[in-house]
Amino acid sequence: MSIAENRRARFEYHIEEQYECGVVLEGWEIKAIRAGQVQLTDGYVMIKNGELYLIGCRINALRSASTHVNPQADRTKKLLLKKDEIRRLVGKVEQRGFTLVPLNLHYKGGLVKADIALAKGKSLHDKRETEKKRDWEREKGQLMRHKVSGNGKPGRN
Repeated sequence: MSIAENRRARFEYHIEEQYECGVVLEGWEIKAIRAGQVQLTDGYVMIKNGELYLIGCRINALRSASTHVNPQADRTKKLLLKKDEIRRLVGKVEQRGFTLVPLNLHYKGGLVKADIALAKGKSLHDKRETEKKRDWEREKGQLMRHKVSGNGKPGRN
């Protein structure tokens, strides 16, 4: 079950590889995520000291949050991934100009997981091509819904 999706990532980047990793969260963050108070569009993944961190993922605290908790909406969250996978990602990011972007947050077995992707930025030409394909799919769907009837006038069959 998907919690939040970063649709902009698929538009801005060519996705090469995907990884599923755990996210270290606090109690108030889990409650806010269940209430749908999460935004992933400005998020990115950074590698520090051989560990992955999710930065820019905004989780807005609920108004009913406890008074002894200091909620920070833009808190850096640690991502949990196996060490050999992290080493592999570090090598690709440093050598080949790849970047790590979060694709979505979802539930798996009652836990919150994040899908991150090893991605390369698209050029302006590629973005235009993506828009053209999306527009054509939309037009094709409209044409299929409004088939031409036997008398030559548009209508539903």
